[in-house]
Amino acid sequence: MSGSGLAALLARRRMVRDFDPGAGVPVELLEAVLDAGLTAPSAGHAQVVTAVVLADQQVSGFWSVTSEPGADSAWLRGMRRAPVLITLWTSEDAYAERYAEPDKAAGSDDGPAWSAPWWWVDAGMTAMAVLLAATDAGLGACFFGVPPRRQALLAEHLGVPAGWASAGVVALGRPAAADRPSGSGRRRARRPREERIRSGRW
Repeated sequence: MSGSGLAALLARRRMVRDFDPGAGVPVELLEAVLDAGLTAPSAGHAQVVTAVVLADQQVSGFWSVTSEPGADSAWLRGMRRAPVLITLWTSEDAYAERYAEPDKAAGSDDGPAWSAPWWWVDAGMTAMAVLLAATDAGLGACFFGVPPRRQALLAEHLGVPAGWASAGVVALGRPAAADRPSGSGRRRARRPREERIRSGRW
């Protein structure tokens, strides 16, 4: 993966919504992207967030399960061309088990009092690590969610155990030649820095 400054990498990263169907993802690049996800921080070093990686015909199966029959849109057409999908899964139960271990147990019979839902926080960190690694590797990537009414169907389709929840999907591939910046990031300007960073107090 090419070296670059973090600021430049962050500036280059964007959601790619149309992929070149004739360009696959080399195994070594896919492995590097997945390895980056494994290095993301996790509360209690729980290392719970898990990826189910889909390629080739498995990708078609994903779209069959998660899309309404006959569904069609420019977004779907572009995204369906991604050769690899990285589905991310997380489990509140697994975090409760980790925080019941001696080095984390708070001594409460009611279980841990979460200051944040760390299973979701860590899934977001994993997704961001994957997105940045994909950008650094010269790949296009897009993070998106599975429709709520389709998540149980997808879990069953992929053999995901009970107690695990979909935390989203990263589509991965080479950007199509016609792909252009789109989505909310193009329609909405960035909010001023002073509205989002405050010193001392709100």
